[in-house]
Amino acid sequence: MPAQRAVDLAVLSEDIGLDLVTFQDHPYQAVFHDTWTLLSWVAARTERIHVAGNVLNLPLRQPAVLARAAASLDLLSGGRFEMGIGAGGFYDAIAGMGGPLLTPPEAVSGVDEALDIVRGIWDVDDPSPLQVGGHMHHVDSPRRGPRPAHDIPIWVGAVKPRMQRIIGRKADGWLPSLPWLKPGDLARGNRTIDEAARQAGRAPERIVRLLNISARDRADKLAQLAIEDGTSVFIIASDDPDELRRFAEVTAKEIRERVAGARDAAGAPA
Repeated sequence: MPAQRAVDLAVLSEDIGLDLVTFQDHPYQAVFHDTWTLLSWVAARTERIHVAGNVLNLPLRQPAVLARAAASLDLLSGGRFEMGIGAGGFYDAIAGMGGPLLTPPEAVSGVDEALDIVRGIWDVDDPSPLQVGGHMHHVDSPRRGPRPAHDIPIWVGAVKPRMQRIIGRKADGWLPSLPWLKPGDLARGNRTIDEAARQAGRAPERIVRLLNISARDRADKLAQLAIEDGTSVFIIASDDPDELRRFAEVTAKEIRERVAGARDAAGAPA
């Protein structure tokens, strides 16, 4: 894909009224352009739409540096950066790029530790030294800051229970991909996240449920996921301008109407 095409699609997404544009982060894939460069360029070329990695590859993005980069882009874009992160997944390819060769449990531990580091860098009001002595990621009293322009939410891509429990304890959103999920996975994941949140003294409803979808997913199916599983953000995976327009002008509108109708029916007297 020509470098400018991804930018043009992001500008189109803003023009047709979408709220968020995201980019994969697989630096070992030579056919893809660098995600952080795209995020920065798109933020500069747009005025309203928010930008995020989907999801940023933590084993290849050191958490303290990532936190400063995120805060900087958020400030420069007027509070339009959202952080999606993940454990990486393709561990041999990550090692081939010079990253660590991780086991899945190590990668998950890295996400847990990174959340503490990122939030600690952003918390400029805490006068205490920031110290995280993790096995995969650690920092020893770096200076905190800069403060982002807004409270950047951290969304975590996850499928397995251990990562979902981390989301419940520490993150702001769950970002799985529908094509990878089996029937019942959303409900099971929500239960795991909600239970972990309650145990940590957090309100489960404050954790946003996002979902990567395809252009083939029908509005009635997606509305049902919103009604039954609490999904409130749908991210369409498409490089086709016509599919993006159809989603913005038809599918999203139908989802909202179906969800509003279900809520009205639930609140109506018998």
